[in-house]
Amino acid sequence: QVQLEESGGGLVQAGGSLRLSCAASGRTYSSYAIAWFRKAPEKERKFVAAITWSGGNTYYDDSVKGRFTVSKDAAKNTVYLQMNSLKPEDTAVYYCGADTTSGRTYIVTTEWEYDYWGQGTQVTVSS
Repeated sequence: QVQLEESGGGLVQAGGSLRLSCAASGRTYSSYAIAWFRKAPEKERKFVAAITWSGGNTYYDDSVKGRFTVSKDAAKNTVYLQMNSLKPEDTAVYYCGADTTSGRTYIVTTEWEYDYWGQGTQVTVSS
């Protein structure tokens, strides 16, 4: 199993920045990728960005390309989401998820493909 814990959320003004952290523990070596999703009120959870655990390949949703950066620190078993130029529409609960599917060779963006989830961290962007 993989345990995930997000942190770093908060309240920020539009145009500001936040860095989210996703600390992983357990069988982290079994993860192909760690992804960030977000869920706004009354909306479904949506893919934001992901990074492969080995190799560090990344993939972003178009809505955050150029503003958000996903990275990892393997020594700390932690994945980060640096969010710049934040907009009110970025307001959501942000979750990290682990894809542990054996033999996976590409990043997937559908929620059900991710096997383990953290509890989420709230990000609120005021206008």
